[in-house]
Amino acid sequence: MSELNATHNAKLRSWVASANALGTDFPIQNLPYGRFRAAGSADRFRIGVAIGDQVLDLKACGLIDTDDMNALMDAPGDQRQALRTAISEGLREGSPQQEAWAKALSPQSSTELTVPCCIGDYTDFYTSVHHATTVGKQFRPDNPLLPNYKWVPIGYHGRASSIIVSGQPFTRPQGQTKAPDADVPCLGPSRRLDYELELGWFIGRGNAQGQPIGIADAEQHLFGVSLFNDWSARDIQGWEYQPLGPFLSKNFASTVSPWMVTTEALAPFRVPFERPAGDPQPLPYLDSSANRALGAFSITLEVLLQSAQMRAAGEAPVRLSMVNAAQAAYWTPAQLIAHHTVNGCNLQPGDLLGSGTLSGPEAGQAGSLMELSAGGKQPIVLPNGEKRTFLEDGDTLILRGWCEAEGAVRIGLGSAFGTVLP
Repeated sequence: MSELNATHNAKLRSWVASANALGTDFPIQNLPYGRFRAAGSADRFRIGVAIGDQVLDLKACGLIDTDDMNALMDAPGDQRQALRTAISEGLREGSPQQEAWAKALSPQSSTELTVPCCIGDYTDFYTSVHHATTVGKQFRPDNPLLPNYKWVPIGYHGRASSIIVSGQPFTRPQGQTKAPDADVPCLGPSRRLDYELELGWFIGRGNAQGQPIGIADAEQHLFGVSLFNDWSARDIQGWEYQPLGPFLSKNFASTVSPWMVTTEALAPFRVPFERPAGDPQPLPYLDSSANRALGAFSITLEVLLQSAQMRAAGEAPVRLSMVNAAQAAYWTPAQLIAHHTVNGCNLQPGDLLGSGTLSGPEAGQAGSLMELSAGGKQPIVLPNGEKRTFLEDGDTLILRGWCEAEGAVRIGLGSAFGTVLP
């Protein structure tokens, strides 16, 4: 479990002026990793760290000798911490590296970013009890939660090849749907396209097949987190999901933000993992004193929508919901790793664990339109008069996230956005 050290000092300032701006997502206390190249080039993507509105090329600084992000993620924890310390020291005001490192900076506005690493496997969990309860009520009003929910982290294997980076649009998916009054299904575009507000937890070091990762060691295998939107075609899902679960309704596109905020950077924003009174406590393999004390992360998440009409009129996106991940998640990242491997499953560097839709108990904390519109029965009225039950062509959906705590500098996760094409 990452601990506080000199890299978290709230008094640190960087010689990169934009990193000292109030409200920036990327102050010197953050230092998230991503992959970048000059916009419009065909060069190989290089490993960079976001600092203010700039990207620092780690290879050009002589800090690493690889362009393989997955290899960097596979490094032991002490090596990762040593690299973070070196980056922090080189970017601080008064650093002797300033003159040389300034040549290794590129404005983010002139770079192309891609998915932050090579994602070999993707598992989507279902960690929000509030989301599970709200959605469950739409199908099972008297028994919204299935009997296993509070005992086992529910998850399924998703499609890694269709994970796209923030900003990349995607085409409205087609699939089979069946109207309640129809005798047979039909093929056509989804009419109930939705988003899912999630966090994507990235695996660092893997484990050998057949060797489970214990809860006490789980976070040694956790590299960091990004914003994640697992776009969902609810009408296709409703027809196909029984008996094996979602398929075409989920595998057409998932959007990830380009920066991985490391667990080291998240150290000041740890909070206790607490179950509601009366709920069952986790089985021993999912429980530890450290996980109870500081296993959760306080990350504020926000969802915004900008329609094509709003964009044409120069109107800013409007907030749909906001929630804190620690309040929304019923399971911690360490528990997801311990459960994922308890049967001997081998995780690998770059594997992505989606948190599942993160929703709070209040109406304005829902992480999907399916919840916000009560399954399409209660349209959302936008400030310009437009109405939404599900996403329309031309809609841009934006996820944002940040961490705040007393005595700590605010850090951000950036944004993850995508636009629906016809």
